[in-house]
Amino acid sequence: MNLILQGLDGDSARLERIAALAAPTSITRLGPNAVRCEQIAYSPALRPTIEVAAQAAQLDATYMMGQRELREFKLVAMDMDSTLITIECIDEIADMQGLKPQVAAITEAAMRGELDFAASLKQRVALLEGLDASALQRVYDERLKLSPGAETMLAAVQKAGLKTLLVSGGFTFFTERLKQRLGLDYTHANELEIVDGKLTGKVLGGIVDAEEKQRTVERVCAQMGITPAQAIVMGDGANDLKMMGIAGLSVAFRAKPVVRSQADVALNFVGLDGLLNVLS
Repeated sequence: MNLILQGLDGDSARLERIAALAAPTSITRLGPNAVRCEQIAYSPALRPTIEVAAQAAQLDATYMMGQRELREFKLVAMDMDSTLITIECIDEIADMQGLKPQVAAITEAAMRGELDFAASLKQRVALLEGLDASALQRVYDERLKLSPGAETMLAAVQKAGLKTLLVSGGFTFFTERLKQRLGLDYTHANELEIVDGKLTGKVLGGIVDAEEKQRTVERVCAQMGITPAQAIVMGDGANDLKMMGIAGLSVAFRAKPVVRSQADVALNFVGLDGLLNVLS
């Protein structure tokens, strides 16, 4: 069993202190902010101690049998809102309508798995009725930011020959722009209905919910001639769990507790490029 420890700064003392708790046979430095502790003294009793200490030191701790590499995989599938990007687009659109607190509360509950996603999305989109469609471009231009490490991670996986899929319970307005901007291979999201330049408060077609996200990953894998075991899936909310559950490697990025507890990798402090240290 190996343990990868990584953080945001170059405090070697913190890394070494937590690494020592695992009593590794050897330590490999993966970068200024990351180490791999090899052949650790693993036990179910020790693991919580290490995880609590790592959390307190603001380090991400990932356990892995053996050493896995990026080249084992063929696809990286990502959620968009609060994963590839820092915002929840629907909350920011609602802000243009003066309704962000109401919509954000529904979004947060849905991401924790407390509400049916499809029903909650319809409820939130309905509140946007009458909003000028130009608000979408304003959100993209003024508020949409990539998550830390996103570009570094994408550059590395694309260089390694992996395909990329952005599958979102958000909206095509944003996924299509990100596809072009970042050179992504596949996207799938909900389409907002716009009539006479204004949002109608409705979504066209079926809702991209947890089940549809899973089907999308399966569909893209089939098109590529690979299995989901050759896919890395990254997400943060409860509606990502089904697609994460079929992946060869699931990554929770600054995710809700229900997602962190079920993922193979949880990145709570480092950026999306923390994936590269896990698959070094």
